[in-house]
Amino acid sequence: MAKSKEHSFDISAKLDMSEMKNALIQAQKEVDNRYDFKGETKDYELNMGAKTLVLLGNSDNKVDAMKDIIISKMNKRGVSINSLEELKAEDASGNKRKFSYKIVDTIESDEAKIIQKEIKSLKIKVTAVNQGDEIRVSGKNLDDLQKVMAHLKTLDLKAPLVFDNFR
Repeated sequence: MAKSKEHSFDISAKLDMSEMKNALIQAQKEVDNRYDFKGETKDYELNMGAKTLVLLGNSDNKVDAMKDIIISKMNKRGVSINSLEELKAEDASGNKRKFSYKIVDTIESDEAKIIQKEIKSLKIKVTAVNQGDEIRVSGKNLDDLQKVMAHLKTLDLKAPLVFDNFR
């Protein structure tokens, strides 16, 4: 008797940091060449260790424009804009404005619970197991796994979901 094969995929929030760096380089070039930023403070600071991004500009409007530029570059490079979570906006020395962002590249435990609850609510024959940094979803029917993916893409979560290791 042939045994039916179990299929699975992993849900994670991995972020391609090299693509993030490339988006940052492109954003900095665009800001450096824009007329409305000539002679102004305009700086992007990426801290890989602390997983933070800091935007420094002369005013809230300039920093907002810088954020729009980085988001557009992230979109073009396939980096989820959900991976930036605003931490704080504050005054910096020399009449400057400083906006700090946390780079989200993991699924936090509360969001993992929401994801597992959503999968259960679909009432499909699949199992979701939290494996620390990722959630493994497995089931016998490929269509069921694809339904789970489609549903999870509609949720408004902080973590930028990545589906991989589909087998």
